[in-house]
Amino acid sequence: MTAPTTPVPTPVEEEDLPHPKDTDDPFDHDALPAPPGATAALLRSLLAPMKARVAGTTLVLLLQQAAVQAGPLLVAYAIDTAVPAFRDHDHGPLIAVAVGYLLCALASGALQWVFIAAAARVNQDVLLDLRGRIFRHAQALSVDFHERYTSGRLISRSTTDVESLRELLDEGLQELVTVVLSFVCISAMLLWLDLGMGAVAVASFVPLYLLVRLYRRRAGRVFRERSTAIAAVIVKFVETMNGIRPVRAFRREAANDADFRVLNRRHERTNGDALLEMARYVVGSRLVANTAVAGIVLWGAHRVADGSLELGVLAAAVLYLRRLYDPIDRLGMFLNSYQSAAASLEKIAGLLAQTPSVPEPSKPRQLPAPESDLPGREVVFDDVRFDYRTGGEVLPRFDLTLQAGQTVAVVGSTGAGKSTLAKLLARFYDPSGGRVLLDGVDLRELAVPELRRGVVMVTQEAFLFSGTVAENIAVGRPDATREEIERAAKAIGAHDFISALPDGYDTDVRKRGGRISAGQRQLVSFARALLADPSVLILDEATSSLDIPGEQAVQRAMATVLRGRTAVVIAHRLSTVEIADRVLVMEHGRIVEDGPPADLVAGTGRFANLHRAWRDSLA
Repeated sequence: MTAPTTPVPTPVEEEDLPHPKDTDDPFDHDALPAPPGATAALLRSLLAPMKARVAGTTLVLLLQQAAVQAGPLLVAYAIDTAVPAFRDHDHGPLIAVAVGYLLCALASGALQWVFIAAAARVNQDVLLDLRGRIFRHAQALSVDFHERYTSGRLISRSTTDVESLRELLDEGLQELVTVVLSFVCISAMLLWLDLGMGAVAVASFVPLYLLVRLYRRRAGRVFRERSTAIAAVIVKFVETMNGIRPVRAFRREAANDADFRVLNRRHERTNGDALLEMARYVVGSRLVANTAVAGIVLWGAHRVADGSLELGVLAAAVLYLRRLYDPIDRLGMFLNSYQSAAASLEKIAGLLAQTPSVPEPSKPRQLPAPESDLPGREVVFDDVRFDYRTGGEVLPRFDLTLQAGQTVAVVGSTGAGKSTLAKLLARFYDPSGGRVLLDGVDLRELAVPELRRGVVMVTQEAFLFSGTVAENIAVGRPDATREEIERAAKAIGAHDFISALPDGYDTDVRKRGGRISAGQRQLVSFARALLADPSVLILDEATSSLDIPGEQAVQRAMATVLRGRTAVVIAHRLSTVEIADRVLVMEHGRIVEDGPPADLVAGTGRFANLHRAWRDSLA
């Protein structure tokens, strides 16, 4: 009987396992707390290359605010000086006020346009840099990270969370700078116009400051929950769409809809909480501002009546007070954007703070020149063991030598450790103890490009990228010529079916190679491996999902690809083992049998029993 196969899910589709440290929020098993100071350091690093541009943009905004704040002074001058002069038939002061006000309005508008244009360029460059960092860092992180951190959350980090930062940069920072400049300039003007009114206006900012502190504390928690909630929605959506075939096959639509409704309602609730906190802040700030304005106006009117304050000064003070308190609502909008962006930036900083569990060597070495014309190299597992990141032994200590050019088949029941052994050889993981050597060089001492040239893995899924057949074959050698690509396809036996496609080698295979069959995708992946010309080739259950004709075609391709190379072939179907020079049988992480296929078949061990059961299933 053929051993049961277990499809290997892609990182996009697989369900993440909860980890002990991630149990605070059932919707966010993948939380990555940012180290202290990481968020501020990330923001500084994003803005550091643009210090000069940021300074220039700030200067433009300062000039724009100066033009805006000159208006009330001109009004005061007009009431107290220009109008009385006009009554005495002196038109000059009033004309000067009118011209000055017009020039201030024109200057304010022009400077505002310059500021918006300059700030937009800075903002877009910051976001471009941040998205690039997320993409590059996610690619650099090790396979074990992607096996536990869903792609939906990576999408959320690079879209929703970056968008929150965009809103802050596009609108929020301008509002903050405007409010701060208005407060400083108007407070100074009010104190200069009248010390008493200025002191009262400045004192009113004490309760406003307390309101801001309360809002920041409450809203920070709400926006972190909202960011987590939208990430959960995206994760569920991506997972469902990527698994649409099993969803339809097992009629999971209603259950998925119920799960999605829970996540969507949670997102709705967190949005409502954010709006409620904003409403509390706006109502409180308007109450303080309106009370202060009313009190100052009544007091100022009384002083004008008894002659201790000029009417023009009171008019200018009222105009300045409105300009002082009007931005309070805009400050609320900034705080809203700030809290959302701060929560998002914290999550991005947590992601960027992750370090690869398979790091680049500080002093990389080169592989020695091959001793023969054959591409194969010797592989040695020296006192190797491997444990899960969260604990639990997978491979106990073992030693194993694979001779150069030897094809070794690894068989065993599901969970025996076969794929883990292959991933250690491909350096998707590093061993918890011991060394994996390639021609005497520890894999940890090889730079990633050198390692990937020497070791290539072909998986069961045979993942193809959107693009042409030729581009997919040339993944391992992007500089390969069309002639080299076609030669590799012919050697594998894929040329005929590729030529029969609508556009031949230029046919777009579409998302994940969905335009061609599973067997054809596997042949393309073998052509890719042959073109890359590795020394060591790992085939991880490369035929387990194929039918008999597809398996036979792939086996013929395997004979071509494996010739002269060191190969590790992991297989459930024992038909694949027939091409091997040597067979390893694994159970519970241990190698329990090792020898040529014929010798093991002739014996009475596990492999002999598996082989007899397989033969009986073919009868």
